[in-house]
Amino acid sequence: MKSLIVVIVGVLSFFSSFKVIESMKIVHAQTIDSLGACQGVSIQNGRTFLYGDREVGMIREYKMVGDSLVYINKEMRLTLNDSDLINHPTGIAYHESLPVFIGNSIRLNKEGTNWKAVIYCIDWKGLQRSGKLDGNLLNTIDDDTCIQGTRPEYVQYQNKWFVATADYGNKFNEVRLYDPSILKTAKRTSAKGVLYKKFSCSPWVQNLFWIADKGILVLIQNQIEGRKWRFTYVDLEKSISSGKESVINIIDINERNDELEGFAFLNNSLNAGVAVTSSRVNNVNKLLIK
Repeated sequence: MKSLIVVIVGVLSFFSSFKVIESMKIVHAQTIDSLGACQGVSIQNGRTFLYGDREVGMIREYKMVGDSLVYINKEMRLTLNDSDLINHPTGIAYHESLPVFIGNSIRLNKEGTNWKAVIYCIDWKGLQRSGKLDGNLLNTIDDDTCIQGTRPEYVQYQNKWFVATADYGNKFNEVRLYDPSILKTAKRTSAKGVLYKKFSCSPWVQNLFWIADKGILVLIQNQIEGRKWRFTYVDLEKSISSGKESVINIIDINERNDELEGFAFLNNSLNAGVAVTSSRVNNVNKLLIK
């Protein structure tokens, strides 16, 4: 009986520790150049990386000064033998002890019905040292399981880490979990053992963000194709169990009509974050979150 009480108290304390996020407000907008169309933001151990599709795909490093991000003169060009390889980066799956993956989503027709999606396994430290992919490209994986594009992000499910990705379109959208230990050497995501679990989700997912200590996955979305901001908070475990997204909350930011591309929380307190868009102006935005 005592052990049962301990379990119940533990479960209740977990859920009570998560305060449902009710508002996300833009408190500062800035224009950052030299990224092309910004495609996302990755925050790793306090370091902030923005990535985009300039004349070649690239990643640049910034630091937060007040409410603004300031470039610190570190750039990684996603080229191989001086040729543009990851020309449209759409996600960086980073975990300290696991392989690093970068996604590339390429629209092959204007209707958006034909896509080529590729996931690259990267020597992340080597890429930061040399600033290019030469000698740092470990594997190229055809994401042929995808429906529309790929946007890798690490998530944890049942005490194991997986690479999650999602589709962008408005039909048959899924979040899929890939096993990184198999993915890192696979040639395609349809290979045996790569796909572990999946569930259906709402449309226009541009990127993903994992709230590690809450078991919550944030779908960073557009409300309509290529326009308006939406953040959908889903319970990952319930979503996998049911086969469809289990929504905790949806927050729309209607003051902006541009294309939201990426988002990351700035700290574990979940009270501030950075949202990026593909616009030429005001493409980087600090949010106050409550």
